[in-house]
Amino acid sequence: MNTFLIALKGMAMGIAEVIPGVSGGTIAFITGIYERLLNVIKSIGPDLLKEWKQDGFSGIWKAIDGNFIITLVAGMAVGVIVGVFGISHLLETYPVVLWAFFFGLIIASAIYIAKQVTNWRLLEIVLLIIGITVAYGITVISPVQGNEALWFVFISGAIAISALILPGISGSFILLLLGMYTFIVPTVKQFLSTFDMASLSVVIVFGLGCLTGLALFSRVLSWTFKHYKNPTLALLTGFMLGSLNKIWPWRNPIEWLKDKQTGEYVLNDEGLRKVLVEQNVSPSNYEALTGNEAMFVPAIIAAVVGFIAVFILEKLGK
Repeated sequence: MNTFLIALKGMAMGIAEVIPGVSGGTIAFITGIYERLLNVIKSIGPDLLKEWKQDGFSGIWKAIDGNFIITLVAGMAVGVIVGVFGISHLLETYPVVLWAFFFGLIIASAIYIAKQVTNWRLLEIVLLIIGITVAYGITVISPVQGNEALWFVFISGAIAISALILPGISGSFILLLLGMYTFIVPTVKQFLSTFDMASLSVVIVFGLGCLTGLALFSRVLSWTFKHYKNPTLALLTGFMLGSLNKIWPWRNPIEWLKDKQTGEYVLNDEGLRKVLVEQNVSPSNYEALTGNEAMFVPAIIAAVVGFIAVFILEKLGK
């Protein structure tokens, strides 16, 4: 049962990472595996050679918490596949309801993390405000033009994976800002569908970038949790609150994705133009501006379900 629950948590993290605006780190935190995950990532390094010399493979397996990380990664892999093929479709078909679900989930997650701060002093309040400001600023930055060179793919992976382990900052959204989301996600999707060898090189380089980013950033976060836990939690709470701007359910598209080579609009599976930049609007204005139904009542229900889901995940984490 414990293995099954860890796999489910990994699957939830994988799904979250495919969605721009939702962080896998958030899921890890509210399910109670965040610090354990950081410690596992931090353990991967030169010290493993000592473990190998002393106890062989069993020593390495114990040092990296092998059963935990293998189960979690397997769950994440399934979650990414579900996210790429399933959640992407739902985002295109029922965007308001799905974003409302995540909006409720992030609000509850921010409350949950804020409750972990045992002493709110001036430092924690200042870091909370800084976190809100930084995350909000990231959500309003205009995406830049991407670069399909392998060196930039590597850097994108390192930056995006660092965002993965930060609750409130989405790795997918960072890819979107870097102009790489429309290159990386379709490339992964193509490789999973056809096992195209040209796509494989991009996937491998991106994966190496992710591993490098994890190795470096996990050590920084692990150190801050050990020595400055309350300030770190306050900053992460701010990140989550600031990210709410990105996942507001009612948004009016004002800019669409274009193919870098042809200059033509990129279409989704429904034959519609993929959105690049959106403007938050009220539910009433949403219908007037987009011509789509606001679905206010279903959205509220979805937000409540998302809010409750966090505390269910918390119980599972315990």
